[in-house]
Amino acid sequence: MLKTIFSSCAFAFALFAAAGHSNEAQASNKQDSYTQWVNPYIGTGGHGHVFLGANVPFGFVQLGPTQITRGWDWCSGYHYTDSVLRGFSHTHLSGTGIGDLGDISFLPTYDQDAYTVRFSHDGEYVRPGYYTVRIGDSKILVELTATKRVGMHRYTFPLSNKEALIKINLAQGIGWDKMTECKFSQENNKLVTGYRYSTGWAKDQKVYFAAEFSQPVQLVKTEQDSVGVFSVGHNPQPLLVKVGLSAVSIDNAKANLKAEIPGWNFDEVAANADKSWNDELSKINVSTPNDNDKTVFYTCLYHSMFSPSTFSDVNGEYRGADGKVHKGDFTNYTIFSLWDTYRAWHPLATIIHPEKQKDIAKTFISIFNEQGKLPVWHLVGNETDCMIGNPGIPVLADIVLKGFDVDKKAAYNAMKASAMLDERSLDNLKKYGYIPWNSDSTYETVAKGLEYAIADASLAKVAKALGYKDDFNYFDKRGKSYHHYFDKKTNFMRGVANGKFREPFNPFASSHRNDDYTEGNAWQYTWLVPQDVPGLIKLFGSKDRFVNKLDSLFVVEGDLGKDASPDISGLIGQYAHGNEPSHHILYMYDFVGQNYKTAKGVREVMRTQYTNTFDGLSGNEDVGQMSAWYILSAMGMYQVDPADGRYWFGSPLFNKVDVNVGNGKTFTIIAHNNSDKNIYIKGIKLNGKTYKNWYIDYKDIMNGGTLEFFMSDKK
Repeated sequence: MLKTIFSSCAFAFALFAAAGHSNEAQASNKQDSYTQWVNPYIGTGGHGHVFLGANVPFGFVQLGPTQITRGWDWCSGYHYTDSVLRGFSHTHLSGTGIGDLGDISFLPTYDQDAYTVRFSHDGEYVRPGYYTVRIGDSKILVELTATKRVGMHRYTFPLSNKEALIKINLAQGIGWDKMTECKFSQENNKLVTGYRYSTGWAKDQKVYFAAEFSQPVQLVKTEQDSVGVFSVGHNPQPLLVKVGLSAVSIDNAKANLKAEIPGWNFDEVAANADKSWNDELSKINVSTPNDNDKTVFYTCLYHSMFSPSTFSDVNGEYRGADGKVHKGDFTNYTIFSLWDTYRAWHPLATIIHPEKQKDIAKTFISIFNEQGKLPVWHLVGNETDCMIGNPGIPVLADIVLKGFDVDKKAAYNAMKASAMLDERSLDNLKKYGYIPWNSDSTYETVAKGLEYAIADASLAKVAKALGYKDDFNYFDKRGKSYHHYFDKKTNFMRGVANGKFREPFNPFASSHRNDDYTEGNAWQYTWLVPQDVPGLIKLFGSKDRFVNKLDSLFVVEGDLGKDASPDISGLIGQYAHGNEPSHHILYMYDFVGQNYKTAKGVREVMRTQYTNTFDGLSGNEDVGQMSAWYILSAMGMYQVDPADGRYWFGSPLFNKVDVNVGNGKTFTIIAHNNSDKNIYIKGIKLNGKTYKNWYIDYKDIMNGGTLEFFMSDKK
């Protein structure tokens, strides 16, 4: 079902199938397969920064090709426009704006001195859980698959009088990553173990590995402790390699390897990976005559399940945020891009992954216990403090308020303590009630203040639910601190100090991480009040003034300046869909009774900002957030306030959507008379009864039932 642009890849795969090395792919041809609708190349070009390779849902191992880092667009280690590979690494990031990981790289070769090889997309094929490519002039066939903690390789060397070699490179990483210490040792003729420590975005990363070979290998060359070249001899049978990873120890890497891939059946492992993807993708079944929409949807769903990544080993041990080894009775996760994902990914996950919420909450609380605050941007046991605000608070608050089985007292204490720290401008927020632009927090004060207000409002809801009246009053007031930044003369959020707004002021101008905003401008940040849209409307003075300004956002144009953040992308007027602070804005029309504008806008975004091409995303995937926006919006809804459980209606893209919400229940969304012209909701029924609200509450979704939209071409 992939489109013409990928026909050469499909042809190459057909050749591999004829050679007898693709039994694992046959599962994707079944009628009930969801993986057949996934195009993994979407977002691997442009600014998507999406990982390409073999993995399973929420797996620690993401095994795939790694290229030379040539700039920002190589953050995942791979960009579609490139044709040079450095090897096949076992860890990657997907959709981030910073490059890291790329640990434990393998490269099959005939040349001891080779560090790169060329490849062509004509010889490359990928589907969920499986990646293959023929590399260089040697035409060595590489096939990759994975489990959660183990990567599996199959190398087929063409007949040659040359010695077949495997190069293990522990020095190599992606982006900012720099190896600080590493070592490998050959324990016997089929087992190589070692570790790699590195620094970068994650300041102190530790990865241990155990690589088991199906045939004897001999070490023939080393470069210090970082590179080992192993000979497999001449014309070997297809060589299989199983590589277990752990952040704890070599012994744990061995245990992970033994537990997850005890045998040598590559096709079986790949078929199991396909099944694991089908099991997760089948949680949402969409009905539509448009194959292209179906491909984009299931690719988004696929991309949304790369992270958070399993970080604990099969024995329950994991490396904590304090650098120590801990053992828990839960799955410990890592890679939390929370400034992005608190907006849509987590509200989506509470619907389709309810079984994971308890472990996510326990992970958050364990991180708090280990580092003294909730995660901000957590990466392989490291707090990067990347981005602003307290984005872990609305996520944990939402889990608590939706009634999941978590330790509410521990969760509340973690949220409150994180909100009462003195770091990252919180001291000024507590002192002044807002963050002045002329304080020691000179930059990004508006963005910081608005993000803290969202977190504080979320915390206030939990305080109220748990009966902490004084705390509720305090944090509710902080949740409304956004009003300090609102200039009623210009109707923009602006940097302010001592009652005076910063001058000069240009609402279009953006200076990356060096002005009052974060990856944005005043046009975009004026709307960052999802926790209190009615309150924001009041600041404008009237509904009409609010609507007029909101209408202007989607048509006004201006010069962002030479120092503008590259993240400000996917522009429709000044609405920037390629970056997360804009993601809730279109749904604000629902609050003023103008859903038809929401419908028109979300349909335009779905049609223009998401396409079935390698350049199919308007901005970084951001660890699933861009995809989560599309998934929810295509279903016809979006949670505006990240911690109130209320999903506002937009314009459903599909005729019917069946959502497995757990406990044997299904929530069905039907859009009657739906089409590219009939995008407006003219009537709603819930479980057969007329429904008057322009939103649905989380509990009504999770109870199962049927939501019906009656669509029209009339506004």
